[in-house]
Amino acid sequence: MFRVRLDNENMILGFASGRVQRNFIRILPVNRIKIVVSSYDSTKGHIICILFCIL
Repeated sequence: MFRVRLDNENMILGFASGRVQRNFIRILPVNRIKIVVSSYDSTKGHIICILFCIL
C-alpha cells in the first residue's frame, strides 16, 4: 500500500497491481505513476505503471 498525492493535491491509497508486483518494480517517492481510481471508492486505486523514474 502506498499513499499517493495526485496532481490536484488529493491523497489516495494506491495498491500495486499484479504486473508491478510480478516484475518486482520498485516504487520510490520521486516516481510519477499511472493510477486507476476505483469507481466505488474514490480514495483507493491501483498503480498500473511507472511513468517517470529517477535513479
